[in-house]
Amino acid sequence: MATITDDAVAAPKKSKLGLILIVLTAALVAAGAAYYFTRMQADSKTVAAPVPETPIFVALDPFTVNLQAEDRDRFLHIGLTLKVADAKTQAQIAQYLPETRSRILSLLSNRDPNSLVTADDKNKLAAEILKALNKPLASSQPPQHITDVLFTAFVVQ
Repeated sequence: MATITDDAVAAPKKSKLGLILIVLTAALVAAGAAYYFTRMQADSKTVAAPVPETPIFVALDPFTVNLQAEDRDRFLHIGLTLKVADAKTQAQIAQYLPETRSRILSLLSNRDPNSLVTADDKNKLAAEILKALNKPLASSQPPQHITDVLFTAFVVQ
């Protein structure tokens, strides 16, 4: 009878050891899966972040124009820089620079000096220049992609 008792005692030890191994294996698999999915989410977040593009600026020579004043001679001296969307637009502006400058001069020369006083007036002028320059410079050319008109000098005298 002693043999039956020894066998009965030995069997539960093996099942406890097997149970511990199964639990440890399951825990390791769960930890590995958690790490994998957490890592995948972190990777997708870093991939999703867009890299900001470097802006392209086209500086134009300053403009000096006579203004439409009734009382005395007035003039506007203005410096402009154009912010463009791509290198193609930059090259297009350089190729058609006389046309670009002509459009800007036409917009500036018929101004009243009192219409260029406030910041809102300057913003409206920038919007008008932007609208005029985004039109095609030649009939065979596509429209430009100018995103902003920046004033680098602005003197009304």
